[in-house]
Amino acid sequence: MTAIRVVVVDDQSLVRAGFRLILQSEPGIEVVAEAADGVEAIAAVRATNPDVVLMDVRMPRMDGIESTRRILSLELAVPPRVVMLTTFDMDEYVYEALKAGASGFLLKDVAPEGLVEAVRGIASGDTLLSPSITRRLVESFLRRPPTSRGPSEAVRLLTARELEVLRLVARGLTNAEIASSLVISEATVKTHVANLLGKLELRDRVQAVVFAYEHELVAPGQG
Repeated sequence: MTAIRVVVVDDQSLVRAGFRLILQSEPGIEVVAEAADGVEAIAAVRATNPDVVLMDVRMPRMDGIESTRRILSLELAVPPRVVMLTTFDMDEYVYEALKAGASGFLLKDVAPEGLVEAVRGIASGDTLLSPSITRRLVESFLRRPPTSRGPSEAVRLLTARELEVLRLVARGLTNAEIASSLVISEATVKTHVANLLGKLELRDRVQAVVFAYEHELVAPGQG
C-alpha cells in the first residue's frame, strides 16, 4: 500500500515538529517536506508532489490562502488536497480559504488521533468538515456574505432532489442528518452529492457550500 505523502506548512517550527512526530509514527503516512511560509510550500509541493498539504493561514512572505491558490493552479497530474490549519479566531479568512480551494479545516490543537484520522480521510477523498466546523464556517459566512452572483444556469442541471440535498449540505448537515431529514439512505445521499458535484463541476463538498451561498440557493439566516 502506497504511503500518504504529507507536506506540513507552518511558520512555527514547534507546530511542524509536533505534526511530523505524530504523523511519522503512523503506518502508511510519510511527511515528505516541511515549509515555514507560503513560498516554501509551493516549492515543497513542486518537489515532492504530496497527497495532502497541512497549510497554516497566517505566515510571512506569503500567506496560506495565496499559497493554496497557487499550489492548486500548478500543472500536477494529481493536485494535493489542502487542509487549512486554523484557531477559529480568524473568521475573516474562512471564505477566502474556501474560494482558494481548501478541502477542509483543522484546529491546530487537534488531538493526535484526530490529526491522523483527518489526514487519512482527506487523502481518501473526504472533505474535512466536521458538523461543528461546517456550522461555524456557515455562521461566519452569513455574518459577512459576499456579493451574490445570482442564480446559475448550472443549477438547471440538478434534479429537485439534488437541489434539496445541496441546500442541506450548505446548511452544514452531515450525510446521516440529510438521510434522516429526507428519509432516504446514506448511500443514496452520497450518490446525490456525487452527482451534483459532477454536474456543477465542483471539486468537493466545501465548494458546494460556497456555490450554494454565492448563487442564493440558501438565504442568510437559514439553518
